[in-house]
Amino acid sequence: MIGRRRVPELWHRLDVTVRDLPLGILLLVASAMPAFHGNGTEIGGLPTRPADALAGVAAVLQCAPLAVRRRWPLVCLTLVSCGFALDQLCGYHLMAGTALPIALLSAGSYLERYRHATAVAFSVAFAALAVALDQRGPGKPVAEFVTFYLVMALAWGVGVWMRSARVAEAERRSRVAEDARAAERTRIARELHDVVTHHVTAMVVQAEAARYLTASPDRLDQSLSAVSDTGRRAITDLRHLLDLLNPDHGSGHGGEDRTPPVGRVLTLVEQTRLAGQPVEFTEEGTPPASTGSADLVAYRVVQEALTNALKYDHGSRTSVLVRHGEREIIVEVGTDGSGSRAGSPGGSGRGLEGLRRRVDVLGGDFSAGHRSGGGFLVRARIPAGSPA
Repeated sequence: MIGRRRVPELWHRLDVTVRDLPLGILLLVASAMPAFHGNGTEIGGLPTRPADALAGVAAVLQCAPLAVRRRWPLVCLTLVSCGFALDQLCGYHLMAGTALPIALLSAGSYLERYRHATAVAFSVAFAALAVALDQRGPGKPVAEFVTFYLVMALAWGVGVWMRSARVAEAERRSRVAEDARAAERTRIARELHDVVTHHVTAMVVQAEAARYLTASPDRLDQSLSAVSDTGRRAITDLRHLLDLLNPDHGSGHGGEDRTPPVGRVLTLVEQTRLAGQPVEFTEEGTPPASTGSADLVAYRVVQEALTNALKYDHGSRTSVLVRHGEREIIVEVGTDGSGSRAGSPGGSGRGLEGLRRRVDVLGGDFSAGHRSGGGFLVRARIPAGSPA
C-alpha cells in the first residue's frame, strides 16, 4: 500500500519535461509501426506514399517536441506544425499527426506571451497549407479544410479554458490564504491585547499602591514582589504567544502547554487580589474530557473581565464563577460597583468586542453590561468540545 502511494508522489516530483516525454515516444512508436502507416491524420486528399527517411523527420518533428509542450509551448507548437505540414504535403499521413491538437491545447493552456499573435500566425500558416494541399491534391471541398480548422480551434479553445480555470483557482487560493493570514493577524492581535492589557494593568495598579507603602517595608516588599511576579508572567505569556509566529511551533517542542486551561483562572484571581482587588472565586462541576478551544476562550473572558474590574472599578468586590457542564462552560464575572474609579483610563471596548467574537465563533452566548443595582457583569456560555 505504501509503495502504491509513493509512485504518484515520485512521478510528480519528476521534471515536467520527463513527464511529458512518454506521450511523444508513444506517438513516435505508433508512427513507426507498418500497421498504422497511412492511417493517421489526412487532409487535402493526397495519395499515401511509402515511408522513407523524410517520413522519419516528419514523425520526429511532430512527436519529440511534445516533451516541452508545457515548458516551451510556443516552441512545441512551431515544430509540431512544421512536422505536420511536411507530413501532409508529402502524403505520409502518420499517426504523429495527432500531436497537432495536443500542441494547440498545450499552447492555449500554458502560453503566457504572444497568445493572440500565435493564434493569428497559426491561422495564416494553416490557410497557406490548405492552399498548397488544394493545388497539389485532387481538389477536396473547402468544407474539409474548414472543418479541420474548427477542430484545431476547439483544441486551442479548450486549452484557453483550462488556463482560465487554473488562473481562477490560483486567485481563489490566494484570496483564501490572504483571508487566513488576516484572521491569524486578528487572532494574534486579540491575544496580545488580552495578555498585555491584563498584566500591565495589574503592574500599574500594584506600582501605584507601592508609592503609599514606604513607611511599611514589609508590605512594600510584598507589593514590589507582586509587580515582579506579574512582569515574569507577562514575559512568559508573550513568549508563548510569539511562539505562534515561529514556523516550527508545534513540531515537537517540549515544555508547558501553550493554551491556558480554565484551571489557571485561579492564578489570574490571585494576581488580581495582589493588585488590591477583592475577588471571590467559585468553580463548579468537572471539566469534560475534551473542551477544544472552550478552555482558552473561558480563560480570556475571566482575564479581560478582571482587567476591566481593576481599571474601572478598583477596590470593589468582584466575583468569578466558572461552571463546567457536560457540553458547555459558563463564566460569570461581576463587580458590585462600590470601588473608586479615580484615575481609571477610558476603554476602547476592543477587549469586550473581541471576547464577543471569540464566543460567537464557538456558537456560544456573550453579554456584558451594567447591573440594575450597580456594578458590571460579564457572562459567557461557551460550548465545549469545539475544535481548536
